[in-house]
Amino acid sequence: MIEITFPDGTKKKYEKGIKISEILKGLPEFVQQEALAAKVDDKLVDLTAEIDRNATLQILTFRDPEGVEIFRHSSAHLMAEAVTELYPYAKLTIGPVVDEGFYYDIDHEPFTPENIIEIEKKMKEIINRKTPIIRKEITKKEALELFKDNEYKLEMINELGDTEEVISVYEQGKFADLCRGPHVPHTGKIKSFKLTKIAGAYWRADAKNKQLQRIYGISFRDKKDLKQYLHVLEEAKKRDHRELGKKLELFSFHDHGKGLPFFHPKGMIIWNELLDFWREEHKKGGYVEIKTPLILNKSLWEKSGHWAHYKDDMYTLKVDEDDYAIKPMNCPGGMLIYKEKLHSYRELPLRAGEIGLVHRHELSGVLTGLFRVRAFHQDDAHIFMTKSQIKDEVLGVLSLAERFYKTFGLDFNLELSTRPEGSIGTDEQWEFATNGLKNALDGTGKEYKINEGDGAFYGPKIDLHIKDALGRTWQCGTIQLDMSLPERFDLTYEGQDGQKHRVVMIHRVIYGSLERFLGVIVEHFAGKFPLWLAPTQVRILTVSEKFNEYGAKVEKMFEEAGIRAEIDNRTESIPKKVRDAQIQYIPLILTVGEKEETNNTVAVRTLKGEVKFGVNTEEFIQKVKENIKKRELEFKLE
Repeated sequence: MIEITFPDGTKKKYEKGIKISEILKGLPEFVQQEALAAKVDDKLVDLTAEIDRNATLQILTFRDPEGVEIFRHSSAHLMAEAVTELYPYAKLTIGPVVDEGFYYDIDHEPFTPENIIEIEKKMKEIINRKTPIIRKEITKKEALELFKDNEYKLEMINELGDTEEVISVYEQGKFADLCRGPHVPHTGKIKSFKLTKIAGAYWRADAKNKQLQRIYGISFRDKKDLKQYLHVLEEAKKRDHRELGKKLELFSFHDHGKGLPFFHPKGMIIWNELLDFWREEHKKGGYVEIKTPLILNKSLWEKSGHWAHYKDDMYTLKVDEDDYAIKPMNCPGGMLIYKEKLHSYRELPLRAGEIGLVHRHELSGVLTGLFRVRAFHQDDAHIFMTKSQIKDEVLGVLSLAERFYKTFGLDFNLELSTRPEGSIGTDEQWEFATNGLKNALDGTGKEYKINEGDGAFYGPKIDLHIKDALGRTWQCGTIQLDMSLPERFDLTYEGQDGQKHRVVMIHRVIYGSLERFLGVIVEHFAGKFPLWLAPTQVRILTVSEKFNEYGAKVEKMFEEAGIRAEIDNRTESIPKKVRDAQIQYIPLILTVGEKEETNNTVAVRTLKGEVKFGVNTEEFIQKVKENIKKRELEFKLE
């Protein structure tokens, strides 16, 4: 007999070698219905797996992250089977789960929207068959024979070791694919899905290889969840910052500089508002501002470690026969400024911020509007401190970030990322730095996720993932604790004992990249910016030419109050002028005519459709000024 321990602590005895599917029969009906796979101790397994020892057992459902991943990976296999039934000569490569669902890369001529409809129809047929999904273990030699007509699978198999090594294959009917698993028990478990887009992708992300066809999809257990997801997708299309950026004349992209955004006058207004806000908050937070050069010598990048770890992403050039690089990060320049003089413990913590323009050589295929560019501005800051100041400084940065994001109506989640492969620094430094960040996070009382092996090459980090109006998350802010670069650059301070001590450093950003953050808030607000950010805050519409002079007077009053106002005195109807202003998402639309001129008032309309007549102009200006000064998210007439 063996003893199985369930998540609630309950223990039960079973015959040795019992299948999980048999154990499942004794569990509540809803668990039986929702079961997708299982976790025995820490290993993910199919429901058909046998247990031959004392162990812990967790039945995985769509409520569990691992359950979702298994469900969607099974969905990728479902799609692959449909493709091979419809197009027998298509060659499958890989089909992983990703944040937005799953995809499969396929060697085939470009698929059309009509093909996608056919594939979806075939997937539904396979679901209705409720075909069992069966795990089989075969030797490498057998795998080579099974996939002899697919050079992609052969390449992956040949990368494995001994020819007798066991390889797992999953079969569903006549379809078979290489896979570690686990999978759902049968195809009928996948009821709600949608193939979302087609894209090109090079085999193994190498442009030298053949371009494949990538089909993306999403799947859910519940049709309501799928419907909600598709609604969000549709809403996201309406909010696409690339389309809104063009419509609102904020920025553009051109083939003369791929991945290099061009900001227009209206876009620069928002840009400068973001910078003004940044500078105000950082001044309050005790930061000083610095500026470091765009191009620096190769020797500096070697010293910092970037040349070894980042060279392929850097733009390099020759200056006077020496090798130089355009900076991909701001940190080395900040190190040189700190090193200019001897610092006392009394000066610490020293917080130095920089809005630094950096360049990274991103592949053209991944460039995506403002979200993925080749040149961007990081709102960097480096905090130099003693070991005893780590917790307070990390908490200070988290508090600053919270104030920032709250101003835009954004919530955020926290992740702690630990030491990656190929990092620099000693084990002791990494342990100390990781514990320092963890202690600070524990001090916030907020939940956080640990992301193993995803830290920066020089130190662990806390990532801040903001959540927008559609519930999507974006990684913007980061706090990286670094004990390696201060060692490499020999950064010290004079302690109370008169001796030199090694300084500890934090790298941190709040916006992350100004370009990317601007793209996020364009989509978050759907182009309808709060008053303080709007390029044009007020538009004054004249009823007829007779009131152009009064309209100009009102415009001047707003401008003198520091409010961005413009007049529309075209010979168009008021409904047409209102509509044009609404299309441009002007927050406040004022109408002036005979009554308004006589009483020194304005008629006010907001984007939300609120309308008020006979509003005293001077009082209204004060109200608008107060709203802008406080950077409020909404403007209410009453």
